[in-house]
Amino acid sequence: MNLTQKETTLLSDLKSQEQLCIEKYGKYAAEAHDPELKSLFEGLKSNEQKHLDTINQILSGSEVRMPSESPSAENAKLQCKMSDCTAEEKQQDGYLCKDALSMEKHVSSVYNTSVFEFSSPILRDTLAHIQKEEQNHGERLYNYLSCNSLY
Repeated sequence: MNLTQKETTLLSDLKSQEQLCIEKYGKYAAEAHDPELKSLFEGLKSNEQKHLDTINQILSGSEVRMPSESPSAENAKLQCKMSDCTAEEKQQDGYLCKDALSMEKHVSSVYNTSVFEFSSPILRDTLAHIQKEEQNHGERLYNYLSCNSLY
Protein backbone atom coordinates (compact mmCIF):
# COMPACT_ATOMS: atom_id res chain seq x y z
CA MET A 1 0.00 0.00 0.00
CA ASN A 2 1.35 3.40 -0.98
CA LEU A 3 0.58 6.37 1.21
CA THR A 4 0.61 9.93 -0.05
CA GLN A 5 2.91 12.45 1.60
CA LYS A 6 -0.11 14.04 3.28
CA GLU A 7 -1.32 10.68 4.62
CA THR A 8 2.17 9.91 5.94
CA THR A 9 2.36 13.31 7.62
CA LEU A 10 -1.06 12.84 9.24
CA LEU A 11 -0.08 9.37 10.47
CA SER A 12 3.16 10.74 11.90
CA ASP A 13 1.14 13.35 13.78
CA LEU A 14 -1.27 10.67 15.04
CA LYS A 15 1.71 8.56 16.11
CA SER A 16 3.09 11.49 18.15
CA GLN A 17 -0.33 12.10 19.69
CA GLU A 18 -0.72 8.44 20.68
CA GLN A 19 2.78 8.36 22.18
CA LEU A 20 1.92 11.45 24.24
CA CYS A 21 -1.35 9.85 25.39
CA ILE A 22 0.50 6.72 26.49
CA GLU A 23 3.08 8.77 28.37
CA LYS A 24 0.49 10.99 30.05
CA TYR A 25 -1.79 8.11 31.06
CA GLY A 26 1.17 6.28 32.59
CA LYS A 27 2.20 9.38 34.52
CA TYR A 28 -1.37 10.15 35.56
CA ALA A 29 -1.98 6.58 36.75
CA ALA A 30 1.06 6.94 39.01
CA GLU A 31 -0.11 10.35 40.30
CA ALA A 32 -3.82 9.61 40.78
CA HIS A 33 -5.02 9.16 44.36
CA ASP A 34 -8.31 7.35 43.67
CA PRO A 35 -7.75 3.64 42.83
CA GLU A 36 -10.68 3.76 40.41
CA LEU A 37 -9.07 6.64 38.51
CA LYS A 38 -5.69 4.87 38.51
CA SER A 39 -7.40 1.86 36.94
CA LEU A 40 -9.16 4.05 34.38
CA PHE A 41 -5.89 5.70 33.35
CA GLU A 42 -4.12 2.33 33.10
CA GLY A 43 -6.90 0.94 30.89
CA LEU A 44 -6.83 3.99 28.64
CA LYS A 45 -3.05 3.74 28.38
CA SER A 46 -3.40 0.14 27.20
CA ASN A 47 -5.99 1.15 24.61
CA GLU A 48 -3.80 4.00 23.35
CA GLN A 49 -0.95 1.50 22.93
CA LYS A 50 -3.19 -0.53 20.63
CA HIS A 51 -3.91 2.63 18.63
CA LEU A 52 -0.17 3.32 18.35
CA ASP A 53 0.44 -0.25 17.20
CA THR A 54 -2.22 0.18 14.51
CA ILE A 55 -0.71 3.48 13.31
CA ASN A 56 2.74 1.86 13.15
CA GLN A 57 1.32 -1.03 11.09
CA ILE A 58 -0.21 1.43 8.64
CA LEU A 59 3.04 3.40 8.42
CA SER A 60 4.88 0.15 7.63
CA GLY A 61 2.59 -0.43 4.64
CA SER A 62 -0.21 -2.60 6.03
CA GLU A 63 -3.84 -1.85 5.27
CA VAL A 64 -5.23 -2.55 8.73
CA ARG A 65 -8.89 -3.50 9.07
CA MET A 66 -10.71 -2.88 12.31
CA PRO A 67 -13.77 -4.85 13.46
CA SER A 68 -16.80 -3.90 11.41
CA GLU A 69 -18.92 -3.08 14.45
CA SER A 70 -18.59 0.35 15.96
CA PRO A 71 -16.84 0.52 19.33
CA SER A 72 -19.51 0.33 21.97
CA ALA A 73 -20.14 3.06 24.48
CA GLU A 74 -20.93 0.24 26.92
CA ASN A 75 -17.23 0.23 27.78
CA ALA A 76 -17.62 3.86 28.75
CA LYS A 77 -20.14 3.05 31.47
CA LEU A 78 -18.79 3.65 34.93
CA GLN A 79 -20.16 2.67 38.27
CA CYS A 80 -20.87 6.04 39.85
CA LYS A 81 -18.92 5.58 43.06
CA MET A 82 -17.71 8.65 44.90
CA SER A 83 -14.01 8.76 45.63
CA ASP A 84 -12.95 8.33 49.26
CA CYS A 85 -10.08 10.77 48.75
CA THR A 86 -9.61 13.99 50.66
CA ALA A 87 -10.92 17.19 49.08
CA GLU A 88 -7.39 18.20 48.06
CA GLU A 89 -6.65 14.78 46.53
CA LYS A 90 -9.98 14.88 44.72
CA GLN A 91 -9.11 18.28 43.23
CA GLN A 92 -5.71 16.98 42.11
CA ASP A 93 -7.34 13.94 40.51
CA GLY A 94 -9.89 16.24 38.90
CA TYR A 95 -7.10 18.27 37.32
CA LEU A 96 -5.50 15.12 35.87
CA CYS A 97 -8.84 13.93 34.57
CA LYS A 98 -9.74 17.29 33.00
CA ASP A 99 -6.36 17.48 31.30
CA ALA A 100 -6.84 13.95 29.96
CA LEU A 101 -10.31 14.88 28.69
CA SER A 102 -8.85 17.88 26.89
CA MET A 103 -6.20 15.63 25.35
CA GLU A 104 -8.86 13.17 24.15
CA LYS A 105 -10.85 15.98 22.53
CA HIS A 106 -7.76 17.08 20.63
CA VAL A 107 -6.77 13.56 19.53
CA SER A 108 -10.33 12.85 18.38
CA SER A 109 -10.28 15.99 16.24
CA VAL A 110 -6.97 14.96 14.63
CA TYR A 111 -8.50 11.59 13.75
CA ASN A 112 -11.57 13.35 12.38
CA THR A 113 -9.45 15.45 10.02
CA SER A 114 -7.45 12.41 8.98
CA VAL A 115 -10.55 10.40 8.06
CA PHE A 116 -11.35 12.97 5.37
CA GLU A 117 -7.81 12.99 3.95
CA PHE A 118 -7.26 9.28 3.27
CA SER A 119 -8.02 7.76 -0.12
CA SER A 120 -8.33 4.15 1.10
CA PRO A 121 -11.83 3.29 2.35
CA ILE A 122 -10.30 0.63 4.60
CA LEU A 123 -7.96 3.13 6.25
CA ARG A 124 -10.74 5.71 6.56
CA ASP A 125 -12.83 3.08 8.37
CA THR A 126 -9.86 2.16 10.58
CA LEU A 127 -9.23 5.77 11.55
CA ALA A 128 -12.96 6.37 12.13
CA HIS A 129 -13.02 3.30 14.39
CA ILE A 130 -10.11 4.62 16.45
CA GLN A 131 -11.74 8.05 16.59
CA LYS A 132 -14.89 6.48 18.07
CA GLU A 133 -12.75 4.75 20.68
CA GLU A 134 -11.17 8.11 21.52
CA GLN A 135 -14.65 9.56 21.95
CA ASN A 136 -15.48 6.68 24.30
CA HIS A 137 -12.33 7.50 26.31
CA GLY A 138 -13.60 11.05 26.64
CA GLU A 139 -16.98 9.78 27.80
CA ARG A 140 -15.36 7.62 30.47
CA LEU A 141 -13.32 10.57 31.73
CA TYR A 142 -16.39 12.80 31.72
CA ASN A 143 -18.37 10.17 33.63
CA TYR A 144 -15.68 9.97 36.28
CA LEU A 145 -15.61 13.76 36.65
CA SER A 146 -19.38 13.94 36.77
CA CYS A 147 -19.73 11.15 39.36
CA ASN A 148 -17.27 12.94 41.60
CA SER A 149 -18.82 16.41 41.15
CA LEU A 150 -15.69 17.67 39.43
CA TYR A 151 -17.18 18.79 36.11
